Amino acid sequence: MVFDRTGEAAPGFYVVGVSEIPTYLLDGPVPVLFDSGISAYGPQYIRDIKKILGPRDPQILFLTHVHFDHCGATAYLKKHCPRLTVAASARAAEIVRRPGALKRITELNASAAAIVKPWHPELDLDEAFQPFEVDRILNGGDRLELAPDLHVEVLATPGHTWDFLSYYIPERKILIGSEAVGCADTTGFVVTEFLVDFEVYLKSLKRLADLEVDVLCQGHRLVYTGPEVRDYFRRSIEAADKFRRDVEKKLREQKGDIGRVIQRVKAEEYDSRPHPKQPEPAYLINLEARIRHLAESMNK
Repeated sequence: MVFDRTGEAAPGFYVVGVSEIPTYLLDGPVPVLFDSGISAYGPQYIRDIKKILGPRDPQILFLTHVHFDHCGATAYLKKHCPRLTVAASARAAEIVRRPGALKRITELNASAAAIVKPWHPELDLDEAFQPFEVDRILNGGDRLELAPDLHVEVLATPGHTWDFLSYYIPERKILIGSEAVGCADTTGFVVTEFLVDFEVYLKSLKRLADLEVDVLCQGHRLVYTGPEVRDYFRRSIEAADKFRRDVEKKLREQKGDIGRVIQRVKAEEYDSRPHPKQPEPAYLINLEARIRHLAESMNK
């Protein structure tokens, strides 16, 4: 099954807010969240969380990485859930202390809010990004007990970014892989999401594919369950290999002109795809990073 909406994707596990930029909620003795989406959706995340948890608050917010659309509502969630602890990698904690990074995160959240307003005219989408601190540093291999029979395993899975962590709940066979597993759009096309290192990304992806997973959460739109998980991992690995071959071919054809390759890939991978999809400014930043990395690898 492919779960493409908000609500209970598996027993006690929820897609919260809006499916295109979600927060994930695991209910239990210690309720926890995974990622915080964009700032504009903060009020909707809180409304959904309160409907599920009632007077209880989530205790931990696990961040996969600190791109604008995965950490944007963190400060808003902390404001409305005062006992919430923000947990992320040491690299993520360092990034959100940089003025330049905060400026970029603020700008991209504002840009995203303007784009998504027409999609959800019923929602108040004026909440701006506010800076936040990481309260707890996580490392790959950490194990956080939520109950005697429930825990979260922290997996270092770089490649999309260097600060990236994935989260595995073995008792439920739930994996919050986010962009470490690629990201399929509504047509099923899988975008290969390495930004800093293709080989490291592919190694992380294959490592996650070896886990026993019944519920796979990508970063946006879709949650895969049951047999769909194996099929998705196969398609994501194939898509990564194909993307590298296609870009290397285009770089040779364009004699290394990165600008022309960006436009050709964008036409195929972004312009022809339906909404909802990543805001164009953020997409172009990420696309350029992917193509420059492959160009540099070819030159080496």
